[in-house]
Amino acid sequence: MNKLSYFLVAATFVSSLSLAQDVKESKGFYQFLTEDPTQKPFYSDRQGVIASNGMVASAHPEASRVGVEILKMGGNAADAAVAVQFALAVVHPAAGNIGGGGFFVYRTKKGKNYTLDFREKAPLKGHKDMYLDADGNVIQGLSLSGHLASGVPGSVDGMVEVHKKFGKLAWATLLQPAIDLAEKGVVLTLKEATGLNRIKNDLKKLNTDTTYFRRPDGKDWVEGDLLVQKDLGQTLRRIQQKGRAGFYEGETAALLVAEMERGKGIISAEDLLQYHATWREPLVGNFKDYKLITMPPVSSGGVALLQLMKFVQPYPLKRWGWHSDSTIQVMIEAERRVYADRAKFLGDPDFVKVPIKELTSDEYLKNRWKDFTFNKATNSKEIDGGLIPGYESLETTHFSIVDKEGNAVSITTTLNGGYGSRVIVKGGGFLMNNEMDDFSIKPGVPNMFGLIGNEANAIAPSKRMLSSMTPTILEKNKKLYMVVGTPGGSTIITSVFQTILNVIEHGMTMQQAVNAYKFHHQWLPDKTTFENGAFTESVIKRLQEKGYILEMQRNTIGRMDCILIRPDGTLEGGSDPRGDDTSIGY
Repeated sequence: MNKLSYFLVAATFVSSLSLAQDVKESKGFYQFLTEDPTQKPFYSDRQGVIASNGMVASAHPEASRVGVEILKMGGNAADAAVAVQFALAVVHPAAGNIGGGGFFVYRTKKGKNYTLDFREKAPLKGHKDMYLDADGNVIQGLSLSGHLASGVPGSVDGMVEVHKKFGKLAWATLLQPAIDLAEKGVVLTLKEATGLNRIKNDLKKLNTDTTYFRRPDGKDWVEGDLLVQKDLGQTLRRIQQKGRAGFYEGETAALLVAEMERGKGIISAEDLLQYHATWREPLVGNFKDYKLITMPPVSSGGVALLQLMKFVQPYPLKRWGWHSDSTIQVMIEAERRVYADRAKFLGDPDFVKVPIKELTSDEYLKNRWKDFTFNKATNSKEIDGGLIPGYESLETTHFSIVDKEGNAVSITTTLNGGYGSRVIVKGGGFLMNNEMDDFSIKPGVPNMFGLIGNEANAIAPSKRMLSSMTPTILEKNKKLYMVVGTPGGSTIITSVFQTILNVIEHGMTMQQAVNAYKFHHQWLPDKTTFENGAFTESVIKRLQEKGYILEMQRNTIGRMDCILIRPDGTLEGGSDPRGDDTSIGY
C-alpha cells in the first residue's frame, strides 16, 4: 500500500467514528501516518462511547455500571462518585480502595469549582529518618511493603465529605452496590486474575491470615472465577450504617490498629480519630481558549500541568504535527524543567510554603526556558529547581463522571504501588496503602517511581505525602468541555498533559486521545521512555542525533478514563484499552 492509499484508509477510519466534526480542525497527527505509513499512532482502534444523559469512565466495567445506575436513580455526579469509589475497592483491589486516599475535583452545573484533598497522612509516630539505618542509609523495601509502609487512610472520610456537601441520594443507597459485589462476588477479569496470582507469595509472607484473595482450592485464579470478599462486605456495612465512625472508630478501627500492632506498624487509634480530609482552593489556569481546573498541592500534578501547558503554548504544535520531532522536543524539555521544580519546591502546603503563584508565573517560566535550544537536548544535570527569591529551602486508579445536569467529577485515588503494602487488615478484608514511599525518605534518593524529593517533602507527623495525581476538568467558553485523569505514578502528569494536547492541538476524539501512544520524561533519570509505536524510526534518529536518550518501555503508559463534551452536547467517554477500563453512558 502506498502512502496516499494508507492516508485515505486512515482518513476513512476516522470519519467512520461519526466523530469527524471533532477532527476537522486539525490533521496534525496525520503527519505521523504519512512519515511512516506502516505505523499507526494508536494503541487500539477502540471507539468512544456516546451518550446524552450521563457518562461514567472508570477502571472496571462493574464500577462504571454502578455509577450509571446511580445516575439513572436520580443521583448526581457526586453521588455516582461515592458509589464508584466504594465499588472499585471491591472489584479493583490493585488500586481501588478504602485503605488509601486521593483527590476530588468537582465542577457544578453552574460553573463553581471545588477540590477535596483526602490524601493519606504520616502517622503521629512518623519521623523523617524512619526508613534509615544507624548510618543514615535507606533500608531497602521498608517504605514499600509491610505494615510500616502505610499512611493513615483518607478515602472513607473523603467520600463522607463529598456526600455531605453535594450528595442527593441516601448514603446507604450509595454503599449498597459495593456491599453486594463484595458479598455475592465479582467475576474476575484476566488482568485481575493475573494480578492476584502475581502477589500471592507477598500476601502469604506479610499476612497471618492467608485466606484473603486466595482461591478456595489453592490453585491460581483464572479469568471468570468468582471473587467473594465477606469480611470486606462487613466492613462496608459498618461504613454504610455509621458513616465516618464506621471506619475511623469502633470495630473497623480496632481491627486496623490490631493489624498494625501485629506487624510493627505505627498507625494508632489516635491517628484514625484525628484524620480529616481538607477542602482546598482549586488551582485554575488557562491554555488558549481553555480554562483548566485542577488539584493544588499536596498534589504536584496541578502545578506541573499548568507549567507544562504554559511552556508549550507559544509553539505551533498543531502545524508541526503529533509526535513530530519538534513537538516531542518541546514537550520533553518542558517536562524536564517541571519535574526538577517538583523535586525542589512541592510538598504539603500545611507544612511548607509552596510558591504556586511564582512557579506558574510567566516571568518565572520564561527564565526557566532561557537555556532551551532546538539544536540539542538539555542535560538534566544542568537543570535544577528554579530560583524563587525569598523561598526557604504503579498503582492508582482514576474515574470521570458527568451527570445529566452537567455536574462533573474527576477523581484519582490510590494505594500507591499495585495492591499497596500487600498488608490486609485481618477481619476487615481490605488492603492498606504503601504511600509512605511517596515522601522523600532521604533527600536525593528516588522513590519507587524514580522521583527525586527534597526537604519540602520530608516525613513529619500528620503530614501528607506529595502526589503526582492530576484529576482535571476543562472548560471552553465557560462551558464544561473535558474531564481527564489517569493512574500511572510519575507518568500521570505527562499522560494527562499529552491527552489534553491530543484533543486540543491534534484534533483527536476523546477515545483517540486515550488510545494514542504516549511517552514520558521526569528530569531524572535523564531519559525519555516511550511506548512501542509512539515514535517513528526517523523521529528517533533525529532526536538521538540531538543527544536525547530514548528508551522503549515494555509496559504501557497510563490508564486514562476521560469524558469529552462534543459540539452537539453529547458526551464521549474514552476509557483506556490498556486495562479493563470501561465507559458506560445512557
